[in-house]
Amino acid sequence: MRFRKGDIIFGRRRAYQRKLAVAEFEGICSAHAMVVRAKPELVLPEFLPFLMMSDRFMNRAVEISVGSLSPTINWTTLKLEEFDLPPLDQQRRIAETLWKLDGTKQTYQRCLTAADVLREAKMHDVFSNHSFALMSIRESGYVQLGRQRAPKYQSGTFTKPYLRVANVFDGFLDYSDVLEMDFDDRDFETYCLKKGDILLNEGQSRELVGRCAVYDGLLPDCCFQNTLIRYRAGSEVLTEYAFAFFQHCFHTGVFAKISSQTTSIAHLGADRFARLQMPIPSKHEQKVIIAEYERVCSTERSLAVHVSRINDLQSSIMEATTK
Repeated sequence: MRFRKGDIIFGRRRAYQRKLAVAEFEGICSAHAMVVRAKPELVLPEFLPFLMMSDRFMNRAVEISVGSLSPTINWTTLKLEEFDLPPLDQQRRIAETLWKLDGTKQTYQRCLTAADVLREAKMHDVFSNHSFALMSIRESGYVQLGRQRAPKYQSGTFTKPYLRVANVFDGFLDYSDVLEMDFDDRDFETYCLKKGDILLNEGQSRELVGRCAVYDGLLPDCCFQNTLIRYRAGSEVLTEYAFAFFQHCFHTGVFAKISSQTTSIAHLGADRFARLQMPIPSKHEQKVIIAEYERVCSTERSLAVHVSRINDLQSSIMEATTK
């Protein structure tokens, strides 16, 4: 289990998580990892990490894993797997390109981390400003828990799409897996989403409870389940300001702190959420805060796009290399 500087430490449990790192020092790893050391006459040490991170290798690693709850790769199986290797001189050129891309990606990721810290610092200053009046979330807008899913709603003549926890992520909605259930006219009026509604995950793990996104109206006639809480801003609060406050509460653990815990699931609760106090500056001040918040968020999104494009470029290079 000993590893040396330059060795690859590969997580052999749950290979789909793609856990792999190049050791920067000597040490000993757990039995859940595997130490891989290149044979330089066949594969260059600087090339092997990218080969093992390629989709071809990782997909095969998942396929040969054994076990259901915690699928694990056995070395006796992995060592028999064969992968195409380019000549050593080509490996060297490819590795040089990929490591340069990796260096650029690390720079973007550091900038992304710094932008995230800056956003949180700015929001902390805003929401800890004691000169702003406090108002409960219930007073500032309309809080509604979604409709409970039940067998009697699984079919009918008023079928509508609805969102649930699986659709609400940190700042965005995923419409790739939307379910439907029956909503009559009265229920549809109660649970129909309007553009600008903020959806928060009511029940999830403690780290993810309260994760939220703004409904953009792209899915018409859409409702929501009781695993979500809907907030609709009132006359004193701008939606974007409320969303910035909720994001702050999510990322700083405020929602997790006020949640109740049952087994592995934390419940925010519509009532506990509604009682939370929110600082309410003037509309003009809210607009200034929103503009500043959006500038930092825009920078974060741009940096994230760069990181994603570099990942795609690295993957495409390795895909072409290992065909």
